[in-house]
Amino acid sequence: MYITHRQLFFDHLAQTSDYPLAIEIERAEGIYMYGPDGKSYIDLISGIAVSNVGHRHPKVLAAIHAQLDKHMHLLVYGEYVQNIQVRLAKALTDTLNLPAQFPSPFGLIDHVYFTNSGTEAVEGAMKLAKRFTGRSEFISCFNAYHGASQGALSLAGAEFFKRNFRPLLPGIQHITHNYLPDLEKISPKTAAVVIEIIGGESGVRIPSKEYLVALRKKCTDVGALLIIDEIQTGFGRTGSFWAFEPFGIYPDILLSAKGMGGGMPIGAFMASQQIMEVLKNRPILGHITTFGGHPVSCASSLATLQVILEENLAPLAIEKGQLFKSLLIHPKIIDVRGIGLMLAAEMESFETLKNTIDRCIGKGVVTDWFLFCDNAMRIAPPLTITEEQIKESCAMILDVLNS
Repeated sequence: MYITHRQLFFDHLAQTSDYPLAIEIERAEGIYMYGPDGKSYIDLISGIAVSNVGHRHPKVLAAIHAQLDKHMHLLVYGEYVQNIQVRLAKALTDTLNLPAQFPSPFGLIDHVYFTNSGTEAVEGAMKLAKRFTGRSEFISCFNAYHGASQGALSLAGAEFFKRNFRPLLPGIQHITHNYLPDLEKISPKTAAVVIEIIGGESGVRIPSKEYLVALRKKCTDVGALLIIDEIQTGFGRTGSFWAFEPFGIYPDILLSAKGMGGGMPIGAFMASQQIMEVLKNRPILGHITTFGGHPVSCASSLATLQVILEENLAPLAIEKGQLFKSLLIHPKIIDVRGIGLMLAAEMESFETLKNTIDRCIGKGVVTDWFLFCDNAMRIAPPLTITEEQIKESCAMILDVLNS
């Protein structure tokens, strides 16, 4: 008896909800995904901000194939000199050689620790901050999401998401994103503040420069580290390579993943040598990983970084985002907010949004909502999307809203 892949999906793949999308995808190219019947879907969420240069970009594929011809895994991270790892680390730190009006007291970021994911990058950064400062308190934002492992989940700013997994890490405080009075909670007991420049799962919330400057100053004044989570925003999504750049501030530790890999799993936490070197002793091997910085993932990441710079995709994202905003005008859309190609189209209710998303998928355009903002449509397509493809996508969304 023939069993479909869809049935095997429900019979044997661990589920994360009672209502998965369960769309069967056989292949993907550029901004499109294709089902086994040939039906095409425009991917307006990039696998949740992962496929920044589109699915299977030719230069990314070429880099992966070239690395496969050399070697894959050799030994745990940090023991062998691997050409592709060190080239990627250098390319990343080159993007961070930035003058900042409000710098880190520890200098420019020049060291990279590769991980397998954003969650792992958060975990490594938390350990690093505790080890460097000798403190254990962390501060993060309400309605923020930094990952699902124990430490990262402890930072989550929505109790419903973590209450059934308690006890979690003690010494976690929460502040409201872009609310100046809450910065008084940052004290000499604080190891680090972990914050997204632009609130992601809260529905794309952009803070004022005044707030971020005050945050940077407060961290510096009390000796707390500023950890900026650019797992969703990095690699060009918001119109600059890193979202923190236009605000004139500089992090002590920077986190990246998602769009960093060009479709391959990789993450990183990055800091100056002064901060990073504390992981080398007391104890030796203070943080280790078997597969972090996998050479095939590093090859994909380096090619992705180069494509974003060579094709000028970051600044072009600003124009493309503005086009989305100009087209998505409808009585059922309250607001379209965001910057670059990190947008949220807010509707009156979850019911209106969910109905719209389901019917859009039927028409061949895939969107989503946000963990902590379930009445806003996530719009975060590959940065390679063209003007014509944006117009096509918006026409399909508006057609659904009109029917």
